[in-house]
Amino acid sequence: MSIFSIGVSGLHTAQIALNTTSNNITNVYTQGYNRELTLLEESGIGGVNVSGVQRQFDYFIASQLNSATSALTGLQNYQTQISQINNLVADSDAGLAPLMQDFFSAIQDLVSAPSDPAARQEVIGTADTLSSQLRSVDNYLQDMQRNVNIQIGDEITQINDTAALIAKLNRDIALATAKTGVPPNSLLNQRDQLVNSLSERVEVRLTIQDGGSYNIAIANGQPLVSGTESFALETIASAGDPNRIVLGYRDSAGNIQELPESLFDGGSLGGLFSFRAETLDKVQNQVGHITVSLAMAVNEQHEMGVDLNGDLGEAFFSIGSPTVFANTKNTGTAVLSAAFTDAAGLTGSDYDLKVSDAASGEFTITRRDGSAPFTLTLDAANQLVFDGLTLTLDDPLVLVDGDRYQLQPTRRVAAGFDNLIGDTARIAAGSGAGSGDNRNALALQDLQSASLVGGRASLNQAYASLVGFVGNQTNIVQVNLTAQEGLTQQIRTMQQSESGVNLDEEATNLIRYQQYYQASAKIIEVGGTLLDTILGLRS
Repeated sequence: MSIFSIGVSGLHTAQIALNTTSNNITNVYTQGYNRELTLLEESGIGGVNVSGVQRQFDYFIASQLNSATSALTGLQNYQTQISQINNLVADSDAGLAPLMQDFFSAIQDLVSAPSDPAARQEVIGTADTLSSQLRSVDNYLQDMQRNVNIQIGDEITQINDTAALIAKLNRDIALATAKTGVPPNSLLNQRDQLVNSLSERVEVRLTIQDGGSYNIAIANGQPLVSGTESFALETIASAGDPNRIVLGYRDSAGNIQELPESLFDGGSLGGLFSFRAETLDKVQNQVGHITVSLAMAVNEQHEMGVDLNGDLGEAFFSIGSPTVFANTKNTGTAVLSAAFTDAAGLTGSDYDLKVSDAASGEFTITRRDGSAPFTLTLDAANQLVFDGLTLTLDDPLVLVDGDRYQLQPTRRVAAGFDNLIGDTARIAAGSGAGSGDNRNALALQDLQSASLVGGRASLNQAYASLVGFVGNQTNIVQVNLTAQEGLTQQIRTMQQSESGVNLDEEATNLIRYQQYYQASAKIIEVGGTLLDTILGLRS
């Protein structure tokens, strides 16, 4: 090879190296960009060749970062949601504890002056305020349930769109590589950035095909991307609870299969599922448990008293009823209804019921607090009685083995909580005739310290336990979030050290390759001078 060819190969190589360095510098702040390196090799006949422009990308570190990102965004979303409940229940002014205290303080004043209209009006006023606040808390929590449903839908839209883009890039990358023989770095960057964005929403598993295409699946192996195809997830109403949005996918027969929420424990989607199952459901149940315990105890005691008209007392508060959902996949048409029978026996937990023997009316009942399942058989009245509840079956003849029901005893009962006493004379403060009788008011006052909730805790103790539960959950999430932020940052620093652009390093390279270019040009210049000298000698 002549000196001219050697010099030209250097010029060409220097130009490519300068282009690569310039591209690195201009993309220093481009999200998802991976630093490029010009690879050189000695030509077999002299001079230099560019063997390729290589992305500085480590798949192992990238996978670690994606996994850490999923955990981080899940905790961030959880923390955002739970902080709202923590602010609600821990508010010393707007919380339920001071309002319950006001109600019983008004009853204490009634004990001192049972016939005083002002004292009686104060009881009604505090009961109205307490019932209004309980309904407000229930409405706030139910709004959160609805918002979680909406956010799940938004997340799935983004997940499906991202999966479709990754599948398209798999195809584009394969076509570009086949056409030029060189991997298209910009498209590879786009694909890896989309995988990272997908990991922010849901934890995924990535495998690489022999041809370089990405396959992406969720935790149970259900594919989101397989080569150039993407598979959409769908939001559906849960078969067990129609008010609850969950995820499903279409099987090969075109049927929707519901995916368990427990599959999703990472990404912002997993954060929503974890928050709903671990905190929101339990807080709603506990608020309802306190509400039922208060209403049933006050009603029972009030009905034992006598009002100023000499009539027996009536129910003081209204309350909602337990909710039973028949699974939409049931083949039978039997309907279960539920009622409260003993407030002290209530657990505040939800239940799953499965027909284990339709012929005998046997059910397997699983409490969702981790307790062991137990079996019960319908009695002569077609009823199941357990944990302070009575469930009634409408028709045992249409009961089918394997059918399922979900029981939510206290989830929404606070929505129906209201004061039924508007007339001061109807407050049953006495145990017999006479305006000065305060014996039933004393008994009502004693309910404040009685173990009404589950037979173990007073109303104030139960509410303090609720506040403590939310506060503890909030602290756990915050501690985990702080730790995950540190871990994610460490991995991101590793990733940037491998793939990120260092402006100082690139500026140095720019000077080096500029000198390289000038030196290569000098080779050509020297070659020209030598040629001129030779030609001059010949002439």
